[in-house]
Order: sequence, then structure tokens, then C-alpha cells
Amino acid sequence: MSDPFHLGLDTFGDVTTAPDGTTRSQAQSLRDVIEEGVLAERVGLDSFGVGEHHRPDFAISAPEVVLAAVAGKTSRILLGSAVTVLSTDDPVRVFQRFSTLNAVSNGRAEVILGRGSFTESYKLFGFELSDYNELFEERLELFAKLLKAGPVSWNGRTRAPLENQTIYPPVEGVLRTWVGVGGSPESVVRAARYGLPLTLAIIGGSPRRFRPYVDLYLESLTRFGQSVQPIAVHSPGHVADTDAEAQADVWPHYEAMMSRIGRERGWPPPSRTHFDAEAGPGGALCVGSPETVATKIANTVRQLGLSRFNMKYSSGTLPHEKLMRSIELFGTKVAPRVRELLNQAG
Repeated sequence: MSDPFHLGLDTFGDVTTAPDGTTRSQAQSLRDVIEEGVLAERVGLDSFGVGEHHRPDFAISAPEVVLAAVAGKTSRILLGSAVTVLSTDDPVRVFQRFSTLNAVSNGRAEVILGRGSFTESYKLFGFELSDYNELFEERLELFAKLLKAGPVSWNGRTRAPLENQTIYPPVEGVLRTWVGVGGSPESVVRAARYGLPLTLAIIGGSPRRFRPYVDLYLESLTRFGQSVQPIAVHSPGHVADTDAEAQADVWPHYEAMMSRIGRERGWPPPSRTHFDAEAGPGGALCVGSPETVATKIANTVRQLGLSRFNMKYSSGTLPHEKLMRSIELFGTKVAPRVRELLNQAG
């Protein structure tokens, strides 16, 4: 396992419920995310990520702005996008925004580039879903060129060409850039081809089933002559004092969220049996007491050879106060226990 090992938190800025049961505004949800990011540093966590979406149930559409606000109130924690939908953005502007964030945070910016699990941004920004693969392929190729210091020349179909163009502001130091993958072998190989670190989104099923993707990534890095790169996992979770409390906290909000998404995509609503299996030892949900969550994370880290584990701590309308308690337990109880378990394993 690479050293140092990082533990972090991710959120999409899920719009939550207030103590009186009403739905918070997107604006208040954004202010809550900033408070959550500050707490993540205070309890000793390594990274804090916020993901881009363009939907009524997720408040964050401009990750860099939110991260800049967190940067102004923190000094150590790494600040990244849990996903930036590169397919429907301009790579030069993404580079400029994160280079700016990197400067104002004194080198703490990171970006995870992905195609997105939702498609609202395609229509919103005037792109065709039929170009789904080509958009990401071309934009990632350009972004990889931008990461190399110096003037850039590039030509493609989906964006105007660049000829010996210098982009400002240049990155001071290194802008860590990950490629987010949800389970496509082609995406794993693509990340390896550019020599970029890999983040696997594991939101259901056994994490062990992703081992072939890890092996494919490592083999592909070697085949392309790239150096060894970090591998991270992003999975949902929630921590409370006991397993029963954590499951009771999450289930109604998880059910509502997955049912809503299911109606959009033609999935059946989730059952409590399915939820309990996912929250159990073999599932992807890190829901439970600090000991339960730490054990599951440590097992996943060992099985997949990870350098980082990011828990997506927000879960639909689960209230801000519950999220703050989860963050506190994750930093003060789960993280030390994960490191202890990994050290015991050698």
C-alpha cells in the first residue's frame, strides 16, 4: 500500500431537511457544505471533495467556488471535485479554475474528471448525448496536455483547436488530477494511458468485484510505460454511535433518493432487504458504528490495494446535523481505527 494513505469525505451538496422537517434551500445547503468541510479538517481528515450536478436534489453545480470558500476557512485539508463533468465543460476553463483554486489554497486543489452519472448537463450546455464518448475522450486528451507546463497545441472535432497557446494562470507545483470511473474497462484503460490516478465509484455490490479493474489499470500503466499511480475508491456511507442508529438514520432518505432516481431510469424502488445487504459486510454502503465502518473500509483498502478511500457522507435529505455528527465520528473514531487495522495487516 502506498504511503501516505489518505481518508477523505465527498458530497454532492444533497439538499437536506431542516429540523422541522421542511426542505432546506439550495443556498442553505451550500452554506452547510462549507461548514461540513471546515469540520472535516478540524477532525483531522486528509481530503474533502464536492461533486458537480445540475439537478434540484443536489446543490453543487460549481465545485471550485464551494471549495474556494472552504479553502478560506481551512489551511491543511486537500480540496477536490468529487466529480467534474469534463464532457460538457471546456478543458481550458476547468484547468484555469482549478489552477486558480490551487493558488488561493496554497497547493491543496485536486480534480476528479468524469463523464457524470447524470446527463442533465448535456442539454443544459448544448451537447448531444450521442457524442458521449467522443466528448470525454477529446477533452481528457486536451486536459492531459494542459497539465504539462508550456504552450499547448491540440486539434479535435468537439472544440476549437489550440496552436502553441499558453494558459494562465499556470499551475504552481502540481495539480493532482484523477479520472473517475464507474465500472467501464475502457475508462480504466483510458486513465492509465494518460498516466492519471484512478478513482473507482463503488455504490453497490461487493467492492471485491472491482479487483479486475484494479488489475487492468496496473497492467495498462505498465503497458503504456507509465509510473505507478494512486488508486482511490468513492463509496457512500454514514457513521453513528451504533449500527442500528446509523441504519435508521439513512434508510428513509436512501429509499426516497434511490426511488426518485429509479423512476427516472426505470429501476424498481429499493427494498429494505437490499439496503441491509448493502450495509452488511459484503456490500458497498459504509453505514454503521465507527468499528463497523472502519472494518469495512480497511477490508476494501486491502482487497483493492488503495491509496485513498473517500466516503460520500451525504445521503439524500439526511439532515445537516446528522451529517456533522457523522463527519465528527469519521474523523475521530473511524480514521484512526482504519489506520490501526491496516498497520496490523502489515
